[in-house]
Amino acid sequence: MRINRFSEEMIKRFGEKVYRIPLSAGCTCPNRDGTLGTGGCAFCSGSGSGEFSFPDIPISEQIRKGKELLAGKTDARRFIGYFQSYTNTYGDQNRLRQLFLEVISDPEICALSIATRPDCLEEDMISFLSDLSGIKPVWVELGLQTANDETARAMNRCYEREAFDSAYKRLKKAGLEVIVHIILGLPGEDEEDMMRTARYVSQLKPEVDGIKIHMLQILKGTALGEEYEREPFRVLSLEEYTDLVIRIFRMLPESTVIHRFTGDGPKKLLIEPKWCWEKKKVLNYMNKEIARA
Repeated sequence: MRINRFSEEMIKRFGEKVYRIPLSAGCTCPNRDGTLGTGGCAFCSGSGSGEFSFPDIPISEQIRKGKELLAGKTDARRFIGYFQSYTNTYGDQNRLRQLFLEVISDPEICALSIATRPDCLEEDMISFLSDLSGIKPVWVELGLQTANDETARAMNRCYEREAFDSAYKRLKKAGLEVIVHIILGLPGEDEEDMMRTARYVSQLKPEVDGIKIHMLQILKGTALGEEYEREPFRVLSLEEYTDLVIRIFRMLPESTVIHRFTGDGPKKLLIEPKWCWEKKKVLNYMNKEIARA
């Protein structure tokens, strides 16, 4: 099976390998600060899925430290500024615009990627990001996780799929690239539920630019982790997960860039699935099965 891999797409677009620098905008989330809810999504860790950034220091220092870390193990020369933690369009809009402009102005930054919730995208911010995309590529990463509202409510996502539909259409109308995140293995979802989410993403119009597929990781300190320790539920095996990922690849438009198809959460927090601990083994197995498909 031939897939449109992120690494290969970046070489085509920028002429060389590029590397993400995780950045923190110092944001919180309306699902944490009491606006919509508290505690965040049931699967989300206290760091808002951003364990590898440098919060609480100026953005220029975050970029510098990120480059230094990569310099120790790669020959990286060009980077993607990736605002990963929490909801990066939520908060003081003027402050956020200044942060995004500062990052995109760095000559070694070749693209800006901003993770957010679909219910936290004001029209002025979308317009600003559209203007920035005239300077360098701007990607908006939307956390869908599941297209099934019943599952989303159980996971305390605190928005309906309708909010995603609206945000996606507005972002695409503004000419922005959108990367959709989905999670496989959410409790209560069977194979058809997961395929329903995949079909929904594959049928988005205009076509989705990129996707990140994650295996549900049950982490200590999360509501889901506490639930699992009280009453364990079944998690997908590596073989089952790989089969689902391959089926999703077959659904997606050929142009969709596969930004990620597995993840490696922090070992100190990971409860299940334990096979996620062995990142190299997981990638070797998955790549072999994808090549055979």
